[in-house]
Amino acid sequence: MDATRPSAVPLALCLGGMDPSGGAGLLRDALTLAELGCQPMAVSLAETLQNGLGCTRIDPPSMDPVARLETLAPHLAGRWGVKLSLCALEATEFRRLCATLRHLAPPLRIWDPILAPSAGVGLHDGGDLRRMAADLLPMGGWVVSPNRGEAAAFAGLPPEAIRSARIEVLTTPWLEAGAVAVWLKGGHAPGDQVQDAWVTADGIQLLEAAPRLPGERRGTGCLLSASWLGLRLQGRDDLMAALESARRLRHRWERACTPGGVGRPMFMPLALFQEAR
Repeated sequence: MDATRPSAVPLALCLGGMDPSGGAGLLRDALTLAELGCQPMAVSLAETLQNGLGCTRIDPPSMDPVARLETLAPHLAGRWGVKLSLCALEATEFRRLCATLRHLAPPLRIWDPILAPSAGVGLHDGGDLRRMAADLLPMGGWVVSPNRGEAAAFAGLPPEAIRSARIEVLTTPWLEAGAVAVWLKGGHAPGDQVQDAWVTADGIQLLEAAPRLPGERRGTGCLLSASWLGLRLQGRDDLMAALESARRLRHRWERACTPGGVGRPMFMPLALFQEAR
């Protein structure tokens, strides 16, 4: 195979926040996608002051992300897809971004809608996510991967609904906004088992249940959604990519690390994980 052909190596475009510690955000996305045989490219939509202890500040990027995205356009051919996550753009700038994405027409699309990093300052509320969805989802083709907290906020439900609301209540608003599928992550549901759900207009499909693992890990949402994109680019279908992503996370859970011995554990690069086995 000619490695110079556009289709030789799948390309994954990551649009999200820069966590300089690499526990989450664009660096975590890039590591995950490279491990799955994809060429990652990234455009920052948010700059953070963040480490393993928490996030203390989130600002819009200093350089125009749409101009950066347009610069990458010649590379976006063959097998490629996009992941959208943390975004600190103002509404008008986000609409510009959506218009550019509509023109580029990525074949695969996943939105990991983030209200806030797992520890520290917040960024969005449910109204913000609904406004973003109104600009993004009508272009079609988007899989959305919220946790139960993000889904409850999007639906306008009170915080206690995170644990008690039915799956259809948490996912129908996303479908009505234009998502083709909602991958509802089950980590915030009560009980000793974790079970995700894959929801489309055709109904709800519960994915395999697994025992809840002890402790916390940074970047679980990033790892899951980036893995889904990478596995889809390698030929898995939607459901199998979601199943394999969750299995990959569980397989690596115990091999987390705390750089400098400080903060919450993060997933180590796959090469280090394999060496430590």
